[in-house]
Amino acid sequence: MSAVGDTGAAEHTSAERRSPGAAPLRAAHLCLLFVRTASGNTPSPIGRLLEWATGGSISARALFDGSTAGSLARATPLQQRSHLAMRGIILAGGTGSRLRPVTQGVSKHLLPVYDKPMVYYPLSVLMLAGIRDILVISTPGDLPLFQRLLGDGSSLGINLTYAPQAAPRGIAEAFVIAAPFLDGEPCALVLGDNIFHGNHLSELLCTHTRLTDGCVLFAHPVADPERYGIGEVDTAGRLIHLEEKPVTARSNLAITGLYFYDGQVVDIARGLRPSPRGELEITDINLHYLAAGQARLVNLGRGFSWLDAGTYDSLMDAGQYIQTLERRQGIRIACLEEIALRRGYISPDDCYRLGERLSNSPYGQYVMDTAHSAGTLVAAP
Repeated sequence: MSAVGDTGAAEHTSAERRSPGAAPLRAAHLCLLFVRTASGNTPSPIGRLLEWATGGSISARALFDGSTAGSLARATPLQQRSHLAMRGIILAGGTGSRLRPVTQGVSKHLLPVYDKPMVYYPLSVLMLAGIRDILVISTPGDLPLFQRLLGDGSSLGINLTYAPQAAPRGIAEAFVIAAPFLDGEPCALVLGDNIFHGNHLSELLCTHTRLTDGCVLFAHPVADPERYGIGEVDTAGRLIHLEEKPVTARSNLAITGLYFYDGQVVDIARGLRPSPRGELEITDINLHYLAAGQARLVNLGRGFSWLDAGTYDSLMDAGQYIQTLERRQGIRIACLEEIALRRGYISPDDCYRLGERLSNSPYGQYVMDTAHSAGTLVAAP
């Protein structure tokens, strides 16, 4: 059984067992990194491209002579591709004033939504999108609680880091805080009290994680558009109008708390001026992309559910929704261990051990049963 969190080496080894020709094939690939010249082996165009694409962090010669190949084999899949992958942010700050007095003692994002903490739901969305490098932003007082709950993410085959937001200065401030973490890469931001559920949600999200320019917003039809930021799109899905809490709405598509942005977003956020309420507004970022013709809107539509669990009633509604589906279908929504297993981030053995830690609860029993059903075969991502 592979150790929890050491999935990179395990997957590398198991891949070789499944494909006996893997090692010779990899050697053939490495040979493409060099061409033979009169002066010896020098980097080929492919080798030079590799070095350029990684900013020199991966050397073609080191790969060829094996000094880097070993470290790559030991690295987790996340470490091997982190410079190419979209990064994720969970904004779980704020005071939770609409849920007081409950939130006077604990972050609202740690409150239960039926059988799991609220933060599991946004984290599951990022994992379903294939995002494995994730920053959690919360208040300085609450961050240790998130770290105690989630750790560094290695048990789930992901990488979790943490950053404080000293005061609630707006959603857009998340990008300023996250600037060193993002390092110019595209990112997904999800609000910590938003819950998404629907068939083929993972496939839908993954189609947009290769974002190279602009932003992608996710909308959901609502019966009361005057309470939300509302978007209007043309026939090609391009966002053509965006308005906060319109008196007369031009559509019923509410902008949800899930946003995908390219690498420009940090600079755009840094250039914002605080609104009259003293916050950096996410709407101003979206309007910037709209004005540049770089904003797209994905309508989640029928078959998907979007819940905001930020009030007493909506928190209760969300819990009852999750309870009804899980009881009826015999599944667990936003089960992080199951998602990690299905996507191949952890092995069935890893998953079973995670469930054992929670074995006195129905949730833990479900995780163990899921791992047992998977056996040694993990479903493809």
